[in-house]
Amino acid sequence: MKTPLIRSKKLSALNCCNVWLKMESSQVTGSFKERSIGHACTQYAKQGAKKFISSSGGNAGIAVAYIGHQLNIPVTVIVPKTTSKTAIELMRKDHAEVIVHGDSWLEANELALSYVTEENIYIHPFDDPYLWEGISTIVDEIINDGVTPDAIVLSIGGGSLLSGIQHGLKKHKLNIPVYAVETEGTASLNTAMQKKQHITLDKVTGIATTLAAKKICKHAFDLSQQEQIVGVTVSDLDALKACFEFLDDHRTLVEPACGAALSVLYDQKVEFSHLSDVLVIVCGGATTSLNHLLDLSKDLSFNPKKSL
Repeated sequence: MKTPLIRSKKLSALNCCNVWLKMESSQVTGSFKERSIGHACTQYAKQGAKKFISSSGGNAGIAVAYIGHQLNIPVTVIVPKTTSKTAIELMRKDHAEVIVHGDSWLEANELALSYVTEENIYIHPFDDPYLWEGISTIVDEIINDGVTPDAIVLSIGGGSLLSGIQHGLKKHKLNIPVYAVETEGTASLNTAMQKKQHITLDKVTGIATTLAAKKICKHAFDLSQQEQIVGVTVSDLDALKACFEFLDDHRTLVEPACGAALSVLYDQKVEFSHLSDVLVIVCGGATTSLNHLLDLSKDLSFNPKKSL
Protein backbone atom coordinates (compact mmCIF):
# COMPACT_ATOMS: atom_id res chain seq x y z
CA MET A 1 0.00 0.00 0.00
CA LYS A 2 1.26 3.50 -0.84
CA THR A 3 2.06 5.39 2.36
CA PRO A 4 2.00 9.12 3.15
CA LEU A 5 5.09 11.30 2.80
CA ILE A 6 4.90 14.26 5.15
CA ARG A 7 7.22 17.12 6.07
CA SER A 8 7.89 17.30 9.81
CA LYS A 9 7.76 20.92 10.98
CA LYS A 10 9.37 20.05 14.31
CA LEU A 11 12.25 17.95 12.96
CA SER A 12 12.81 20.33 10.05
CA ALA A 13 13.21 23.24 12.45
CA LEU A 14 15.51 21.26 14.75
CA ASN A 15 17.79 20.14 11.92
CA CYS A 16 17.68 23.26 9.72
CA CYS A 17 16.59 21.35 6.61
CA ASN A 18 13.47 19.71 5.25
CA VAL A 19 12.90 16.46 7.15
CA TRP A 20 10.48 14.16 5.34
CA LEU A 21 8.75 11.23 7.02
CA LYS A 22 7.80 8.15 4.99
CA MET A 23 4.98 6.79 7.13
CA GLU A 24 5.34 3.02 6.75
CA SER A 25 3.65 2.80 10.15
CA SER A 26 0.39 3.48 8.31
CA GLN A 27 0.48 0.12 6.52
CA VAL A 28 -2.46 -2.13 7.45
CA THR A 29 -0.11 -4.39 9.44
CA GLY A 30 1.66 -1.40 11.01
CA SER A 31 5.10 -1.72 9.44
CA PHE A 32 7.15 -1.69 6.24
CA LYS A 33 7.19 -5.50 6.41
CA GLU A 34 3.81 -5.55 4.70
CA ARG A 35 5.50 -4.09 1.63
CA SER A 36 8.42 -6.55 1.59
CA ILE A 37 6.60 -9.66 2.75
CA GLY A 38 3.65 -8.86 0.52
CA HIS A 39 5.83 -8.81 -2.58
CA ALA A 40 7.65 -12.02 -1.63
CA CYS A 41 4.46 -13.93 -0.82
CA THR A 42 2.80 -12.79 -4.04
CA GLN A 43 5.78 -13.98 -6.10
CA TYR A 44 5.88 -17.37 -4.36
CA ALA A 45 2.12 -17.76 -4.73
CA LYS A 46 2.55 -17.33 -8.49
CA GLN A 47 5.12 -20.13 -8.35
CA GLY A 48 2.65 -22.52 -6.70
CA ALA A 49 3.13 -22.10 -2.97
CA LYS A 50 0.52 -24.04 -0.98
CA LYS A 51 1.62 -22.84 2.45
CA PHE A 52 3.89 -20.16 3.91
CA ILE A 53 6.36 -20.95 6.69
CA SER A 54 8.13 -18.17 8.53
CA SER A 55 9.98 -17.35 11.71
CA SER A 56 9.60 -14.03 13.45
CA GLY A 57 9.35 -12.30 16.76
CA GLY A 58 7.01 -9.62 15.50
CA ASN A 59 6.40 -7.49 12.42
CA ALA A 60 7.46 -10.02 9.76
CA GLY A 61 5.25 -12.74 11.20
CA ILE A 62 2.31 -10.35 11.42
CA ALA A 63 2.82 -9.42 7.77
CA VAL A 64 3.08 -13.06 6.59
CA ALA A 65 -0.11 -13.92 8.47
CA TYR A 66 -1.97 -10.97 6.93
CA ILE A 67 -0.74 -11.51 3.36
CA GLY A 68 -1.33 -15.27 3.57
CA HIS A 69 -4.89 -14.64 4.66
CA GLN A 70 -5.39 -12.18 1.76
CA LEU A 71 -4.06 -14.77 -0.70
CA ASN A 72 -6.03 -17.61 0.94
CA ILE A 73 -2.80 -19.52 1.63
CA PRO A 74 -2.32 -21.05 5.12
CA VAL A 75 0.53 -19.75 7.26
CA THR A 76 2.64 -21.19 10.07
CA VAL A 77 4.89 -18.83 12.02
CA ILE A 78 7.49 -20.06 14.51
CA VAL A 79 8.19 -17.44 17.18
CA PRO A 80 10.72 -17.39 20.03
CA LYS A 81 9.60 -17.26 23.66
CA THR A 82 10.46 -13.55 23.80
CA THR A 83 7.64 -12.70 21.36
CA SER A 84 4.96 -10.48 22.86
CA LYS A 85 1.42 -11.70 23.40
CA THR A 86 0.24 -8.80 21.26
CA ALA A 87 2.28 -9.99 18.27
CA ILE A 88 1.06 -13.56 18.64
CA GLU A 89 -2.56 -12.41 18.91
CA LEU A 90 -2.22 -10.29 15.75
CA MET A 91 -0.86 -13.29 13.83
CA ARG A 92 -3.63 -15.55 15.06
CA LYS A 93 -6.31 -12.99 14.18
CA ASP A 94 -5.31 -13.55 10.57
CA HIS A 95 -5.70 -17.31 11.09
CA ALA A 96 -1.98 -18.16 11.19
CA GLU A 97 -0.80 -21.16 13.16
CA VAL A 98 1.69 -19.83 15.70
CA ILE A 99 4.23 -22.13 17.36
CA VAL A 100 6.37 -20.82 20.22
CA HIS A 101 9.84 -22.35 20.22
CA GLY A 102 13.29 -21.43 21.48
CA ASP A 103 14.83 -18.53 23.35
CA SER A 104 15.92 -16.62 20.25
CA TRP A 105 14.97 -16.07 16.63
CA LEU A 106 17.79 -18.37 15.53
CA GLU A 107 16.26 -21.30 17.41
CA ALA A 108 12.77 -20.51 16.11
CA ASN A 109 14.17 -20.27 12.61
CA GLU A 110 15.80 -23.70 12.81
CA LEU A 111 12.42 -25.26 13.55
CA ALA A 112 10.76 -23.23 10.79
CA LEU A 113 13.24 -24.53 8.23
CA SER A 114 12.36 -28.12 9.19
CA TYR A 115 8.78 -27.51 7.98
CA VAL A 116 9.84 -26.39 4.51
CA THR A 117 9.01 -28.53 1.46
CA GLU A 118 8.56 -27.85 -2.25
CA GLU A 119 5.04 -26.58 -1.58
CA ASN A 120 5.55 -25.24 1.97
CA ILE A 121 7.53 -22.13 1.08
CA TYR A 122 9.84 -20.42 3.55
CA ILE A 123 9.38 -16.66 3.87
CA HIS A 124 12.56 -15.23 5.38
CA PRO A 125 11.93 -12.15 7.55
CA PHE A 126 14.80 -10.15 6.03
CA ASP A 127 17.09 -12.10 3.67
CA ASP A 128 15.44 -12.57 0.25
CA PRO A 129 15.77 -10.51 -2.97
CA TYR A 130 11.98 -10.47 -3.30
CA LEU A 131 11.80 -8.60 0.02
CA TRP A 132 14.25 -5.99 -1.22
CA GLU A 133 12.34 -5.54 -4.47
CA GLY A 134 9.18 -4.87 -2.49
CA ILE A 135 10.89 -2.33 -0.24
CA SER A 136 12.45 -0.54 -3.22
CA THR A 137 8.99 0.81 -4.07
CA ILE A 138 9.38 3.18 -1.12
CA VAL A 139 11.94 5.08 -3.19
CA ASP A 140 9.66 4.97 -6.25
CA GLU A 141 6.88 6.60 -4.23
CA ILE A 142 9.13 9.30 -2.76
CA ILE A 143 10.40 10.31 -6.19
CA ASN A 144 6.87 10.27 -7.63
CA ASP A 145 5.76 12.53 -4.77
CA GLY A 146 8.34 15.11 -5.88
CA VAL A 147 11.05 14.66 -3.23
CA THR A 148 14.61 13.69 -4.10
CA PRO A 149 16.38 13.18 -0.75
CA ASP A 150 19.99 14.17 -0.06
CA ALA A 151 20.23 11.56 2.70
CA ILE A 152 18.10 8.80 4.25
CA VAL A 153 17.87 7.74 7.89
CA LEU A 154 16.53 4.31 8.79
CA SER A 155 16.66 1.69 11.52
CA ILE A 156 18.32 -1.63 10.78
CA GLY A 157 17.70 -5.08 12.22
CA GLY A 158 18.28 -7.97 9.86
CA GLY A 159 19.02 -5.74 6.90
CA SER A 160 16.01 -5.95 4.55
CA LEU A 161 15.07 -2.27 4.84
CA LEU A 162 18.61 -1.12 4.09
CA SER A 163 18.91 -3.61 1.23
CA GLY A 164 15.59 -2.55 -0.28
CA ILE A 165 16.26 1.17 0.01
CA GLN A 166 19.66 0.74 -1.66
CA HIS A 167 17.95 -1.26 -4.42
CA GLY A 168 15.56 1.61 -4.97
CA LEU A 169 18.31 4.24 -4.93
CA LYS A 170 20.27 2.31 -7.53
CA LYS A 171 17.14 2.01 -9.68
CA HIS A 172 16.83 5.82 -9.65
CA LYS A 173 20.59 6.38 -9.95
CA LEU A 174 20.78 8.20 -6.61
CA ASN A 175 24.14 8.07 -4.87
CA ILE A 176 23.41 9.46 -1.42
CA PRO A 177 24.37 8.53 2.17
CA VAL A 178 22.13 6.21 4.14
CA TYR A 179 22.36 6.42 7.93
CA ALA A 180 21.77 2.94 9.37
CA VAL A 181 20.72 3.21 13.00
CA GLU A 182 20.89 0.51 15.68
CA THR A 183 20.64 0.55 19.44
CA GLU A 184 23.84 -0.18 21.34
CA GLY A 185 22.59 -3.64 22.30
CA THR A 186 21.62 -4.68 18.76
CA ALA A 187 24.55 -3.28 16.76
CA SER A 188 25.27 -6.23 14.48
CA LEU A 189 25.85 -4.02 11.42
CA ASN A 190 27.89 -1.35 13.17
CA THR A 191 30.10 -3.99 14.80
CA ALA A 192 30.58 -5.75 11.47
CA MET A 193 31.44 -2.45 9.79
CA GLN A 194 34.04 -1.64 12.43
CA LYS A 195 35.65 -5.07 12.12
CA LYS A 196 35.14 -5.20 8.33
CA GLN A 197 33.91 -8.76 8.82
CA HIS A 198 30.47 -10.36 8.54
CA ILE A 199 30.39 -11.30 12.23
CA THR A 200 27.76 -12.69 14.61
CA LEU A 201 27.18 -10.97 17.94
CA ASP A 202 27.40 -13.14 21.04
CA LYS A 203 24.09 -11.71 22.21
CA VAL A 204 21.64 -8.90 21.58
CA THR A 205 20.09 -6.87 24.38
CA GLY A 206 17.78 -3.97 25.05
CA ILE A 207 14.28 -2.72 24.33
CA ALA A 208 14.42 -2.58 20.52
CA THR A 209 13.56 -6.25 20.16
CA THR A 210 12.63 -6.05 16.47
CA LEU A 211 16.21 -4.96 15.71
CA ALA A 212 17.61 -7.95 17.60
CA ALA A 213 19.41 -9.86 14.83
CA LYS A 214 22.73 -11.28 15.97
CA LYS A 215 23.96 -11.24 12.38
CA ILE A 216 23.06 -8.84 9.60
CA CYS A 217 22.19 -10.41 6.26
CA LYS A 218 25.20 -10.83 3.96
CA HIS A 219 23.75 -8.53 1.31
CA ALA A 220 23.39 -5.65 3.79
CA PHE A 221 26.94 -6.19 5.04
CA ASP A 222 28.27 -6.17 1.49
CA LEU A 223 26.42 -2.93 0.81
CA SER A 224 28.01 -1.38 3.91
CA GLN A 225 31.42 -2.07 2.38
CA GLN A 226 30.51 -0.73 -1.07
CA GLU A 227 28.01 2.12 -0.68
CA GLN A 228 27.65 5.31 1.37
CA ILE A 229 26.35 3.55 4.47
CA VAL A 230 26.97 5.44 7.70
CA GLY A 231 26.56 3.44 10.90
CA VAL A 232 24.96 5.13 13.92
CA THR A 233 24.24 3.70 17.36
CA VAL A 234 21.91 5.18 19.97
CA SER A 235 21.00 4.21 23.50
CA ASP A 236 17.77 2.51 24.53
CA LEU A 237 16.83 5.70 26.36
CA ASP A 238 17.41 7.79 23.21
CA ALA A 239 15.12 5.48 21.23
CA LEU A 240 12.41 5.53 23.90
CA LYS A 241 12.47 9.31 24.29
CA ALA A 242 12.06 9.70 20.54
CA CYS A 243 8.96 7.47 20.62
CA PHE A 244 7.29 9.82 23.10
CA GLU A 245 8.42 12.96 21.26
CA PHE A 246 7.12 11.57 17.97
CA LEU A 247 3.81 10.67 19.58
CA ASP A 248 3.52 14.20 20.93
CA ASP A 249 4.54 15.89 17.67
CA HIS A 250 2.90 13.62 15.08
CA ARG A 251 0.22 11.72 17.03
CA THR A 252 1.68 8.41 15.86
CA LEU A 253 2.75 5.55 18.11
CA VAL A 254 5.94 3.76 17.04
CA GLU A 255 8.07 1.06 18.62
CA PRO A 256 11.58 1.66 20.04
CA ALA A 257 13.15 0.11 16.92
CA CYS A 258 11.63 2.99 14.95
CA GLY A 259 12.41 5.46 17.70
CA ALA A 260 16.10 4.66 17.21
CA ALA A 261 16.09 6.27 13.75
CA LEU A 262 13.93 9.19 14.88
CA SER A 263 16.27 9.91 17.78
CA VAL A 264 19.04 10.79 15.32
CA LEU A 265 16.89 13.76 14.23
CA TYR A 266 15.43 14.64 17.62
CA ASP A 267 18.84 14.66 19.31
CA GLN A 268 20.64 16.12 16.27
CA LYS A 269 23.23 13.36 16.34
CA VAL A 270 24.17 14.06 12.70
CA GLU A 271 24.73 17.49 11.12
CA PHE A 272 22.19 17.85 8.31
CA SER A 273 21.95 21.66 8.02
CA HIS A 274 24.03 21.69 4.80
CA LEU A 275 21.42 19.48 3.07
CA SER A 276 18.04 20.41 1.61
CA ASP A 277 15.99 17.23 2.09
CA VAL A 278 16.47 14.38 4.55
CA LEU A 279 14.17 11.37 4.52
CA VAL A 280 13.38 9.28 7.59
CA ILE A 281 11.72 5.89 7.20
CA VAL A 282 9.09 5.63 9.96
CA CYS A 283 9.25 1.85 9.86
CA GLY A 284 6.38 1.04 12.22
CA GLY A 285 5.14 -0.17 15.56
CA ALA A 286 2.41 -2.78 15.26
CA THR A 287 3.50 -4.67 18.35
CA THR A 288 3.80 -1.74 20.72
CA SER A 289 1.30 0.17 22.84
CA LEU A 290 1.35 3.25 25.03
CA ASN A 291 1.25 1.05 28.14
CA HIS A 292 4.24 -0.89 26.85
CA LEU A 293 6.22 2.31 26.33
CA LEU A 294 5.24 3.50 29.80
CA ASP A 295 6.43 0.20 31.29
CA LEU A 296 9.75 0.60 29.48
CA SER A 297 9.98 4.14 30.87
CA LYS A 298 9.76 2.76 34.40
CA ASP A 299 12.46 0.21 33.64
CA LEU A 300 14.76 2.96 32.35
CA SER A 301 13.81 5.42 35.12
CA PHE A 302 12.51 7.90 32.57
CA ASN A 303 9.56 10.21 33.14
CA PRO A 304 8.06 11.17 29.75
CA LYS A 305 5.85 13.86 31.29
CA LYS A 306 8.89 15.81 32.49
CA SER A 307 10.74 15.50 29.19
CA LEU A 308 8.00 16.72 26.84
